[in-house]
Amino acid sequence: ERAAFLLHDVFGLGFEEVAATIQRDAAACRQLAARARTHVREARPRFHVENERGLELAEAFFKASRSGDMNAFGAMLAADVSIHADGGGKRSAAIMPIIGFDAVMKVHEKLAALFRANGSKLLRVGFVNGLPGFITMEADGEIQTTALEIDGGKVAAIYVVRNPDKLRHLH
Repeated sequence: ERAAFLLHDVFGLGFEEVAATIQRDAAACRQLAARARTHVREARPRFHVENERGLELAEAFFKASRSGDMNAFGAMLAADVSIHADGGGKRSAAIMPIIGFDAVMKVHEKLAALFRANGSKLLRVGFVNGLPGFITMEADGEIQTTALEIDGGKVAAIYVVRNPDKLRHLH
């Protein structure tokens, strides 16, 4: 919903372009954008998760994603989960959102091997832009934030910021 809304309403792309970008059909993108507009007007979080439960999920997500326990990791994900990453052109990150359970699992299988080999230190579990998440120090010595959108007890979206320009305040 957010992607369709932003791409169409904010960046002015046509629904055909939005559809190609998020790999849905144009009619579905129109509906997604309409729903997003409604949520924006309501000015309330779409999915509410209790603070304590959100923090528990964030910590469990960190452990599963860094340990390589793909069964535990997969059990936490919604079927239509997505990853949105921002490296700012300065650190590696996916250029386009990664959408769908299978695609996210495939990416995290590769990442888990890197995490096991190079380490990723948990600095803090907390709220990142209002969502449960965590801050890590990655093997290259850089800070990273991960925020999790929770829907029905499952991770529906993963927002990773690796762009050092956006994370200077965390050092």
